[in-house]
Amino acid sequence: MRAEKKFITSEYVARLNASPFFIVVDYTGLTVTHFNELRSRLRKGGAELHVVKNSIFRVAAKEAGLADLSGVLAGQLAVITGAKDVSAAAKALKNFSAEFEKPKLKFGHLGSKRLESAQLLALADLPSLEVLRSKLLGALKAPAQKLAALINTPGSQLARVIKAKSEKAA
Repeated sequence: MRAEKKFITSEYVARLNASPFFIVVDYTGLTVTHFNELRSRLRKGGAELHVVKNSIFRVAAKEAGLADLSGVLAGQLAVITGAKDVSAAAKALKNFSAEFEKPKLKFGHLGSKRLESAQLLALADLPSLEVLRSKLLGALKAPAQKLAALINTPGSQLARVIKAKSEKAA
């Protein structure tokens, strides 16, 4: 392998190791303007889109220990990686595909598990990580609030009775 290809391969190995997920899409027929628009939408969700040569990506995935992608990489492919939430990237991709009918979702990997296009679309329908965290925090916080209110109720009722007696006596 030439030195340039080794450098590009090592760059992709580093990118795959830094990302908890990757999504492979077929960008055939996508114009440069639309491609740049997709990149900017993905960037808002903390993801990046890169065109990669199939043979280089196959070697990079194997070196990263993710998967043997022999036979599944064909056509004009781009790879989406990111350090944040896979559902945000999948949601941006799904919304873009709904608007422009391109790119076509091929498959993805989350950790070491392969995800087919239907599973990635299901991830796109999930709320964002921030929304899920806030819902979990609200669910954890609710019993504590009820307990505090329950503990304070007898004291506050006694205080109201004493206040009413004092106002009546005055």
